[in-house]
Amino acid sequence: QVQLVESGGGSVQAGGSLRLSCVVPTRTFSSYAMGWFRQAPGKEREFVAAISWSGDRQYYTDSVKGRFTISRDNAKNTVYLQMNNLTPEDTAVYYCAARPWIVVTTTQYDYWGQGTQVTVSS
Repeated sequence: QVQLVESGGGSVQAGGSLRLSCVVPTRTFSSYAMGWFRQAPGKEREFVAAISWSGDRQYYTDSVKGRFTISRDNAKNTVYLQMNNLTPEDTAVYYCAARPWIVVTTTQYDYWGQGTQVTVSS
């Protein structure tokens, strides 16, 4: 079983920034593709961003392109989501997820974190 621990959520005003972190304490972290998802109240969980195991490919949903950046540090077993110019529509619980090798933009990930709340006020 692979554990994922998110942190960095909080409350900000519109236009602000947050950086989410997800630590994956496993020696095989560098073999996992990583994704960030979010779920707002009453809505389905949706894809936000993903990164390949090597970090050389990143994918984003259209609504966050140009505002969010996904990155990873394999030496620290950590994936990040830098979120800039936040809007109230970004309010949700954010989850990181992991799956071996192949990066996808669907919810077909094997391991999930517990989620961290992001609230953006207008």
